[in-house]
Amino acid sequence: MTNAPTPVSNNPVIQLSGLGVRFGQRQILDDLRVSLGGETIGLLGPNGAGKSTLIQTLLGFCPPSSGTASVFHFDIRRNVREIRSVVGYMPENDSFIADMSAVSFVRMMGELSGLPSDAALERAHEVLFYVGLGEARYRPLGTYSLGMKQLAKLAQAIVHGPKLLILDEPTNGLDPPARQRMIRLIREMRESGEMHLLICSHLLRDIEETCQEVLILKQGRIVHYSNLEQERSENRRFVELEAWGEPKGFVEALNALGCETTPAAYGGKLRMVLPPGFELREIYRLAAERDLQLRRLNYRLDTLEEIFLRAMEN
Repeated sequence: MTNAPTPVSNNPVIQLSGLGVRFGQRQILDDLRVSLGGETIGLLGPNGAGKSTLIQTLLGFCPPSSGTASVFHFDIRRNVREIRSVVGYMPENDSFIADMSAVSFVRMMGELSGLPSDAALERAHEVLFYVGLGEARYRPLGTYSLGMKQLAKLAQAIVHGPKLLILDEPTNGLDPPARQRMIRLIREMRESGEMHLLICSHLLRDIEETCQEVLILKQGRIVHYSNLEQERSENRRFVELEAWGEPKGFVEALNALGCETTPAAYGGKLRMVLPPGFELREIYRLAAERDLQLRRLNYRLDTLEEIFLRAMEN
């Protein structure tokens, strides 16, 4: 398996330069090369793909075995303190002090991030009101519901005003209303332009609704990169069809007319990207000439789910 073509950003937020991480005899990350500069970056992959290891490596907790990486041009080998001062991290797992009030906990995390004590307290109150926990900020964290704990984790991650916010499974375990609230907060932070976001999630819908760029890992390697914002702006026409008969000559004829034709990610169907000015009647004409029976034809958007499934089959 080889790495996917790597995009290059003129002003990268995250730069991976042949990054590799090994635990004992096991290679966890293998020769990652990519430059990411979008406002919101989605990180996807199956369990064991290396997503959490990549995040931990960027934060300086996992030393690379080969290559390096940088965050805002700070090298992860030499500038760990500088990276942590400009990065906020919302972990997947809870790591609270149960008897501590939310405002005291968030204040402490602000101080650990370099804020003076008074400024950290002021910011703690501000961010807790921002995420919707203002009325509950003096309650012990151990009495919080799951949704409130997720919001408290978000508050401690943004208390020091980071330039990059890393969210690991931000909607994990949330009911639909709480999930919508979290997605709304993520969109607000993205649209404010004050920080970049790296979002790691198993929920493709979360990534599709919030991210501009998507990076997909499999077995510690990059298997796909998509600039979703660019693909949406191009407004390409997608068609999915199901036919009965031998499609080989039909596909070759479509490709000769400028269509990009590939098997669908499921079901044995054909998916096509139509070139500008292409008329749908050409599909029916070519099928009739080859005695191919068209059973179904419809327009489809290239969903993130299908992109992900194709990447996993790569």
